[in-house]
Amino acid sequence: MPADPKREFFRHTVATLAYRCAKTLRDAPETFADFRIAEKTRTPAQLLAHIGDLLDWVLSQAKGNEEWHNSKPLPWDQEVARFFTALEALDAYLASDAPMAAPAEKLFQGAVADALTHTGQLAMLRRLAGSPVKGENYHRAHITTGRVGPDQPAPVREFD
Repeated sequence: MPADPKREFFRHTVATLAYRCAKTLRDAPETFADFRIAEKTRTPAQLLAHIGDLLDWVLSQAKGNEEWHNSKPLPWDQEVARFFTALEALDAYLASDAPMAAPAEKLFQGAVADALTHTGQLAMLRRLAGSPVKGENYHRAHITTGRVGPDQPAPVREFD
């Protein structure tokens, strides 16, 4: 049976999330995890824990056994590892022949779109914390379906 184009496009979206978020996490200063711009805003560690929860949630939705958890942030390195582990689990499920209990469009518009938004927030917080992430022409980036781990390719064209 030919691959489902919507499922394959969704996998590419997950790889895009991996690439973009890896860039915001790479070489973050030690103090970044707890950086806060206001008393009631989330820290980067809290945002990354939330992204991990979103990825766990979308996988549970794809499998048809929806579960939500509010995780307490782990130490930064562990939270970064959790993020990539959750991406890998989601991508592995999407790459399999297992049935999807929800349409790819619905899975994207909820948890994955939210995770992309929070990735932008992490990038903004890096700049505010004095450790900006360079902008990039993402159209030229070497984003590959299935490449969702921390080992992402170098940027092709960055700018300040």
